[in-house]
Amino acid sequence: MAAMITVPSYSPSIWVRMCHALPRLDLSMQMRDNIFAPDSWEYQQTLLVLSSLSAIALIISLLVVLSFLIHYCCCQRGDRSEGSEEEEDDEDGSTGHGYSGKKGRGICCVTWVAVAAVTVCCVAIGIGFYGNSEANDGMYQLTSSLLTANYTLASIDLLISDTINGLQLSITGPLTSMEEMFSGSKPFLVSTRNCRRLSENVINLLSSISLARSSDVVGLGNDSGASITPLTPVPPSVVPTVVPTSSLLPNPFTPGWAANTMMVNEDYRWLSYVLLLLLDLIVCLFILLGLAKQARWLLILMTVLAWLALFLSWGSLGLETATVVALSDFCSEPNMFVLNSTQITTGTSSDVLDYYLTCSRSMNSPFQQLLTQSQRALSNIHTHLSSLDRNALPQFPKAEKSLREIQQILNSTEGNFHQLVALLNCRGLNKDYIDSLKGLCYDGMEGLLYLSLYSFLSGLAFTAILCSLPGAWRSFPSESEEYDDSDSESEDPFTSHQARRQASSGSQRGAMAPFYNYPGAGWTPPFSSAPPLPTPNVSSNGNPGYEILPLTDRQSPPPSYSPSMLTGYGGNQSHPNPSHSRNLYSR
Repeated sequence: MAAMITVPSYSPSIWVRMCHALPRLDLSMQMRDNIFAPDSWEYQQTLLVLSSLSAIALIISLLVVLSFLIHYCCCQRGDRSEGSEEEEDDEDGSTGHGYSGKKGRGICCVTWVAVAAVTVCCVAIGIGFYGNSEANDGMYQLTSSLLTANYTLASIDLLISDTINGLQLSITGPLTSMEEMFSGSKPFLVSTRNCRRLSENVINLLSSISLARSSDVVGLGNDSGASITPLTPVPPSVVPTVVPTSSLLPNPFTPGWAANTMMVNEDYRWLSYVLLLLLDLIVCLFILLGLAKQARWLLILMTVLAWLALFLSWGSLGLETATVVALSDFCSEPNMFVLNSTQITTGTSSDVLDYYLTCSRSMNSPFQQLLTQSQRALSNIHTHLSSLDRNALPQFPKAEKSLREIQQILNSTEGNFHQLVALLNCRGLNKDYIDSLKGLCYDGMEGLLYLSLYSFLSGLAFTAILCSLPGAWRSFPSESEEYDDSDSESEDPFTSHQARRQASSGSQRGAMAPFYNYPGAGWTPPFSSAPPLPTPNVSSNGNPGYEILPLTDRQSPPPSYSPSMLTGYGGNQSHPNPSHSRNLYSR
């Protein structure tokens, strides 16, 4: 026994069931049911109450940041009053950066808190990018399924329209000519009139098949009747979806209009989240840069942007919470809402909608009887035409052209009819419906949950950042200290920061004696481990020479220079003065 083709089924995910089970309260704090009814004011109140939780979280964040700001302001005043008393202790116990142990530990703690908050924010940004991509994939699958369903419905309407136009063309053209030709032969005339009656019956049967057919959709009808060839379907990605321009909401509602509307809204939503994520990322990176460079102006600018990001994070969390809860209510029982809303907007019977939404094997097609009667009528038309071809053409050879035209139209009609029967089967439209539900309730729901987690983590991270940045400012040197440090560094760039502070404190306590002193004979050479050079005791002219004594203790005049030496050093002088040169260094 051949395996039966199974129809894909849909079941709500665990996230849908968890969010659907959340209690619902209206503005008067009364319990409400969780049935998806977006047009109901009571249901909208429950969504507003859930969205207000993010507003409460925003108020708590503002109070926490305000308390930390007050704390830092009070601590800064206390430090200024006690700064003069503890200045000497801080200088003695300062590290290489000029901070005391207690103050250095506090500054290090504040800085690491800011760095940890920025790290958490970066992790949240990564989660946000993933969630935004997942939500976009779900919406793309939803719109793609809706476009495919819209193409199927448009193909059904086009096949019905072509079949009706072909039969009408046969009635007004060849059949009328054959009736005129067979007016003298009653049996042939009866067969021709039976073909007309059966064709009109097929037209009436096919006209009663309606899947929310809309006269606004262009290209479904062809008054000229020229298109009677079998329709060859093309991929949905190639066929343009026609959107009615008469009004914002077409009447009746079409899946193509819904798909195009959701595609436009999804593009704006995706772009908005990308800009928000980039803003958070830029703020986090520049906060790290400001902490590393100790740039106070950069941190002030990033603090302003962090306030903006804080409001946007909690605001987006409120929208995401309401959207997640509403989507979970829809995805828990989607058939009920689709059945009611589609029946109201399109006027389609509940039997037809239930057949395509459930596609159960136990259910028969609501068009089965109409299709069966149409098939029998086409078969009877084909039988009458075959009888006329065998019996009437030998007697009326002029009727051959009209008969061949009717047979050609009948063959095209039967080809369109077989395609129509295949498209009216529930498997194709139900598969599109299931794919749209999976894209919206699986990927879309997961993406929205990740975006909610991103908004929550970024709100907490920016709250911690705004609490820790004022403490980080206090660790930065002021402009006057930077100016003093730059002056000392310009005097001696190789002197450490600690040595400059000790030198400045020494100059305030009292001037230190210079290390090098040149009083003359009172100078004592430093100890040297190098061995003394061997020199004679008395030189040839009787003066002591080559002693291990500094030049200041030798009591000897500087060497004198001869005129030739002076001429060599001052070659540009044309007339040197020997006497002046000889007495230049005389004592």
